[in-house]
Amino acid sequence: MRTVKEIAAAAKVSVATVSRALQRPEMVSEETRLRIHEVVKRLGYTPNALARNLRTARTRLIIALLPDITNPFFSEVIRGIEQVAFEKGYSVLLGETQSNLVREQTYADMVAARQADGIITMFHRVPAIPMEGRLPLVNACEYVKDSAISSVYVDNVAAAATAVEYLVTLGHRDIAFVAGPASSPICVDREQGYQLALQRAKIALNPALTAVGDFSIEAGERAVEMFLAQGQSFSALFCANDEMAIGAMRALISHGLRIPEDVSVVGFDDIRYSRYTSPPLTTVSQPKNALGREAMTMLIELLNEPEVPTRKRVLSAELVVRGSTGPYLR
Repeated sequence: MRTVKEIAAAAKVSVATVSRALQRPEMVSEETRLRIHEVVKRLGYTPNALARNLRTARTRLIIALLPDITNPFFSEVIRGIEQVAFEKGYSVLLGETQSNLVREQTYADMVAARQADGIITMFHRVPAIPMEGRLPLVNACEYVKDSAISSVYVDNVAAAATAVEYLVTLGHRDIAFVAGPASSPICVDREQGYQLALQRAKIALNPALTAVGDFSIEAGERAVEMFLAQGQSFSALFCANDEMAIGAMRALISHGLRIPEDVSVVGFDDIRYSRYTSPPLTTVSQPKNALGREAMTMLIELLNEPEVPTRKRVLSAELVVRGSTGPYLR
């Protein structure tokens, strides 16, 4: 069985350089790193992970927790996390919590037991990690009010307001809204943005034009069915995410309503399927890959320097106009 000393001798570098190339490749020049990896491959060296972890107290494993693996929004965030993790020599364990507190805590306990170095959460709670010092945790997409937790997200109030204000510029005044779960801070913010835009346009808020969903396609369908069953009149619809907007479009079309001639529809997130709906969905585009990359970068910084200041990083979102919105025609 080959040893790290043999690898160092064959690559004509120090043992410490071999260790850095295998554990923290960003600290080694590309030329040296490639030479070491070529020797590792040629000699068939397999690092002893257990011994390494005992020496460094690092597993090089990060846990990424998301509430719903079927939601396509998270796939691009995870890709960003994975990209930085791979670049920096980390592996990522993906955990779907299904918004279950027991599942969340099970993964958090892995960090306390030193089976993982840290956690990126993609929901608004902070699981308890019984360990001393700064929690090795970063929050992405959502945000938490805990001032000791770093987060990266978009300004959901401003982004939602921009979407609704765009509908107002098209002449719409009866604008319905399908909100997300009230337990989520970003959903509260998106509803606040909707209401703020109406207030700025001097449009009276009609509570009957707001429905609460759970981010699913079915929730969007149910919301439209409820509005129509109640006889509510609306010429535009803003949904707190794209999946609900897609479901809403399906329900509108099933009732013989044309999009955007009869009802304009706007979503939030810009998942890849939004451009393939018929018509393509106007939506608020979140920088999903950048959210993941920034979250992983922030966590690595925290692991390397626990005293790094807490950050609340706000990225830009933009409205992408497609065919699901048009001028008020009635």
